[in-house]
Amino acid sequence: MIRINLLAVERSKAKKARFVISPALRVTIGASLILIATILGIGWWFMSLREQSAQLDVDIANAEGETAKLRTVLAQVQKFEARKAQLTQRVTLIEQLRRGQSAPVHVLDEISKSLPDRVWLNELKQTGQDFTISGFAASMPTVADFVANLEATPWFKRPVELLDSQEQTEAKAGELVRFSLRAVLNDPEAPAAPAGRGAKP
Repeated sequence: MIRINLLAVERSKAKKARFVISPALRVTIGASLILIATILGIGWWFMSLREQSAQLDVDIANAEGETAKLRTVLAQVQKFEARKAQLTQRVTLIEQLRRGQSAPVHVLDEISKSLPDRVWLNELKQTGQDFTISGFAASMPTVADFVANLEATPWFKRPVELLDSQEQTEAKAGELVRFSLRAVLNDPEAPAAPAGRGAKP
């Protein structure tokens, strides 16, 4: 009598059937893996962007600090430049005043040296570079000598102009000549102006 164990065959078939994956399950597993990979990729990209954003915030803060420092330095430089310009103007003004102070002293000295005998001055006016000299002389030749002496000095330009001369009689001094001269200042100590392109040497 032959016995066949049918239960063992069915159990083996059932075991083999458990390991078979259906196509729908494969698609589901594949889609799940793709979704997980996508989520992981997006998460890594998000973290990378977050780190980059934090680094950019730090760089921006550092740049703003450097900008504030540069603005402070620039403001100090502008103050120093303004101060330098003021000091330069003051030095220039002081030099001009020094030159201007020496000129009147020399002019008065030259006029005093140029006075002949029997010539008296009663008025001296200055308007810019022009000097108006008024006074009395014993005669017209004495006035002419005074004009010649002024023209001989390097402190006045030639010619020295005789504006007015009148003979009048004074009770105590007798006959005198009242005169008025115009002389133009020629400061030999002033710096020479630069010659133009067409100027001759």
